[in-house]
Amino acid sequence: MVYTPHTDDDRRVMLRAIGVSSLAELFADVPEQYRFPDLDLPEALSEMDVLRELQSLAGDTLNANAVPTFLGAGAYRHWVPSVVDYVISRGEFATAYTPYQAEVSQGTLQAIFEYQSLICDLTGMDVANASHYDGATATAEAVIQAYNVFRKKRRKILISPAVHPHYRAVVRTYTQGMDVDIVGDDLIDTSLSDLVGQVDADTACVIIQSPNFLGQIEPLAGLADRIHARDPKTLLAVVTNPISLGLLEPPGSFGADIVLGEGQPLGLGLNFGGPYLGFYATRDEVVRQLAGRLVGQTVDADGKLGYVMTLTTREQHIRRDKATSNICSNQGLMALAATVYLSALGKHGLRQIAGSRRLRHRGLWSLLQRVRRPLPCPRRRDQRRAPGPGSDRPDSDRPGSDRPDSDRPDPGRL
Repeated sequence: MVYTPHTDDDRRVMLRAIGVSSLAELFADVPEQYRFPDLDLPEALSEMDVLRELQSLAGDTLNANAVPTFLGAGAYRHWVPSVVDYVISRGEFATAYTPYQAEVSQGTLQAIFEYQSLICDLTGMDVANASHYDGATATAEAVIQAYNVFRKKRRKILISPAVHPHYRAVVRTYTQGMDVDIVGDDLIDTSLSDLVGQVDADTACVIIQSPNFLGQIEPLAGLADRIHARDPKTLLAVVTNPISLGLLEPPGSFGADIVLGEGQPLGLGLNFGGPYLGFYATRDEVVRQLAGRLVGQTVDADGKLGYVMTLTTREQHIRRDKATSNICSNQGLMALAATVYLSALGKHGLRQIAGSRRLRHRGLWSLLQRVRRPLPCPRRRDQRRAPGPGSDRPDSDRPGSDRPDSDRPDPGRL
């Protein structure tokens, strides 16, 4: 946080506002023996000296900035353009309140609307909400949405064992007390074909992840058709990595009904485990069962463009016992960060970052082949895009290809 010192004039104004004449009078209620104790502290240091000391202490411990880390399981160190922190640090956004009153919340509402538009474009879906808390809660909300689409008459939820294990655990926690059966992930080697084979008239949705928890790209082409051949109403929910969509066809183009995932790669830091961002998009046909906030664009009485929360039931915020979900908020500041990040990169920048990660993945795979027994090549089929703008150069010539810890795009090609 930026350090903002108070001048003597500032202090006098504040003391006068609370009706005291000095700092001594302000602390008069504190017993005298505790009021201004003598502290055995070292001599004061300059800002540069303090920074040097803190960096030295931090250097005694390994951190994600110093060494590669493979423990993230969805939360990783990414390069974040400076403009992201600059925008989200502005006071208008840092102190923004829940935007119930549209007339005093246009800035916040517009930022959410822009975020929703970007997520729809990224996932190939019709509508996106204002975000969930993280990828795990977004997955659980997909279950609840599917359950409510069928008015709680379908109880079966099929989930692939290749979905993030934390997501599957949160789904089970969320649905405790609900009359649903979470099945399909009992055996680790259950394939998508095995999962499709379990679809029946009692199945509310099928949840898969691509790229999955092991980094494999699942064959999405025709999957929705195969599910609907067994039951035409069963929903398909796809958990995905947003950066991968810089190279892959969006799940919406393969017939997914819900697309969701962890938004931490979209300009968010590790943040000691949070806050993060769960992005969530769906189709128009089931938007009434969408949890969380949804911002729409409209015009006011004078015909001027404006933004409001829309399609949100009163029960979602007040009559909680009647609500279809316990989510009535969103990660506003994190959604703003993702919006600034995507806007700063543009579609070509996002594609470059996805391409550089694919290059490093191939490099690591080749190295592992040399030191261990041959490894099966990860699946990369059905969902690869044709080369797009800026993809004519070989991977070895791309910006950042010689820096294994860099996913910076080339500013000259954004």
